Amino acid sequence: MFPTILVRRLGAAINAERHELGPALAGFALFFCLFSGYFMLRPIRESMGIMAGVENLQWLFTATFVVMLVAVPLFARLSSRVPRIHFVDWVYGFFCLNLLAFAVLFQVNEENVWLARVFYVWISVYNLFVVSVAWSLMADVFDSQQAKRLFAFIAAGASVGGLVGPAMSALLVGVVGESGLVLLAGILLGIALALKAPLMRWREVGGAGRPGAVKAESSRKPVAGNPFSGLTRVLQSPYLLAIAAFVVLLATVTTFLYFEQARLVAERFPDRDAQIRVFGIIDVIVQAGALLSQLFITGRLAHKLGVRVLLAMVPLLVCVGFIGLALAPSFAMLAALMIVRRIGEYAFVRPGREMLFAPLDAESKYKAKNFIDTVVYRAGDALSGWVKSFLDLLGQGAVPVALVGAGCALLWGALGWYLGRRADEMSAGDLSEEKEGGREALAGR
Repeated sequence: MFPTILVRRLGAAINAERHELGPALAGFALFFCLFSGYFMLRPIRESMGIMAGVENLQWLFTATFVVMLVAVPLFARLSSRVPRIHFVDWVYGFFCLNLLAFAVLFQVNEENVWLARVFYVWISVYNLFVVSVAWSLMADVFDSQQAKRLFAFIAAGASVGGLVGPAMSALLVGVVGESGLVLLAGILLGIALALKAPLMRWREVGGAGRPGAVKAESSRKPVAGNPFSGLTRVLQSPYLLAIAAFVVLLATVTTFLYFEQARLVAERFPDRDAQIRVFGIIDVIVQAGALLSQLFITGRLAHKLGVRVLLAMVPLLVCVGFIGLALAPSFAMLAALMIVRRIGEYAFVRPGREMLFAPLDAESKYKAKNFIDTVVYRAGDALSGWVKSFLDLLGQGAVPVALVGAGCALLWGALGWYLGRRADEMSAGDLSEEKEGGREALAGR
């Protein structure tokens, strides 16, 4: 009796039907492991960015973009040859080996500036690939209606991991060092990989591949297309092009604020361990706010008001924040804007963005999505990094940056509303098709 009541209440709390509870919890745990590991590494990355010189950050962003240009075709070629049910194994296995290699290198010489630069670029690539693949997996496992109800809870796993990871980094960096943190991140990535298997099994009985659901491609076949089909698919689709533009504007807003944060932390905290602790504390505060929003607001907001509200609300708030920063430029205003932007992105924008792909085909979910999440995102980073450097050369402080940021945020919000409305329309169409398929199945029985 007690477990049954508990299951019912938990399902109601996260908007999950009884048969969806296990997979939703598995998705939550997978993202918890991914983000615990990443957020243990993120403070190390930020400190190494400072070590390599704050004035050189735009070069690191550009190097990351160049690496993406090489990595994405290789990634796409792999997805064309390996069945989707095994694709995550290959990607996560490769990055586990990378983490082991860095753990050894940090043990040998952690003060090497070129090692710091390589790690900064690599972790930026690592983050986008492992997270993009995880969301591709979720979009493959759950149909569009399930995604609208469950993705906020699954994303909350990322926020819990985002709380635990930086806390562990701040507590353990003095005990196990940077190499120990990297090794622990590798173990967590391995656990995330193990959680993939039950999710793909459930897909065929209760998820996107179940009988009566909207027809989905077999997960036992590779994704169709060639190494450049992600790019061509984006160029051929106005919907995917709009998503790409949305991501570029998101990256621009993020980069402007990120550069200011790096500069201020470098000025106020010259010690490396202190920088790691500061970045860790900032991450804990942001993730706590994101978690509360994901658990109690996001899923219900998406279900009642649609994806368009998730994607437009935060950019408009950020636009107002940038205007406030232009009128009263101060560290307090910048800190408040950063908190709003990061909580909003993790709690509302990221789940909403992933919902955009749920109604699409497998090639769009894996190849086009990965191209947007990696190459397009890092292209936005690199371009906005150089724009930020140019604005700094004007010598007018934060005002020009804030005004340009406000304009970008306004466009970002308009695109978010358009994309969310399109996704809501496609989701409603899928629901009608699923109901029709269910009626046909019953008639056949």
